Amino acid sequence: MTILRKLPRAAGIECIIFAPVQPRNKTDIFFDLDHTIWDFEKNAEETLMELFDTYRFCNLGIHGPDRFIETYNRNNHRLWAMYHHGKISKKELREARFADTFRELGIDPKLFPSSFETDYLRLCPQKTNLFPHSHETLGYLKEKYTLHLISNGFNDAAQVKVVKCDLKKYFNTMVISELVGVHKPHPEIFHYAVKHANTDIAKSVMIGDSLEADIQGAQRVGMDAIYFNPCDATVPEYVTQSIRSLDELTRLF
Repeated sequence: MTILRKLPRAAGIECIIFAPVQPRNKTDIFFDLDHTIWDFEKNAEETLMELFDTYRFCNLGIHGPDRFIETYNRNNHRLWAMYHHGKISKKELREARFADTFRELGIDPKLFPSSFETDYLRLCPQKTNLFPHSHETLGYLKEKYTLHLISNGFNDAAQVKVVKCDLKKYFNTMVISELVGVHKPHPEIFHYAVKHANTDIAKSVMIGDSLEADIQGAQRVGMDAIYFNPCDATVPEYVTQSIRSLDELTRLF
């Protein structure tokens, strides 16, 4: 692994630029789960659409599910970022995301039915929408490399997702931040995952959609990283390798 140069510190993280991944030097590939393999946005939207009708939210003055889902997604992303940085707890995240959504829509949060959250937590992880080429790509890579998961999601939901989507067969280890006690991009979770996988940093590569959690987090410990960028967002200069579709990995490795 060749370090080319360092970028100035940004948001407290020193970003190190690496040469493109050299597959012949790798034995282990670490994947993020949500937003990289499991299509969080699509699965959440399907669940919220169903529950919006079940709970008759139109009667509360929310005219159609689109605005509700858009507002929820914005609040959920904000609260997950706070959770990743240890600013709120799992309980606070789950309590706030729908309450804040109701409040932003001009509805008293006290009117939000507590059973809605319970139903959402039960139904959403059972959805099986994956990003295109997930199974084909993981099957191909498993024949040549040892695969692992590192997820900032909650353990109970993550376990359901990998079983329902028949993903468990691809991964030798699965590291969940909730169980480790630290979240990506904290270096400790990467060191823990590598040790748990019985490999080392130089032989490993991280693949994920989050520039901060997956790419910068991996780079901070000296691990190569590939940015999963299905929406074709602007790629920062410290990202030396990015893909828009998972099947591109079958040509890289």
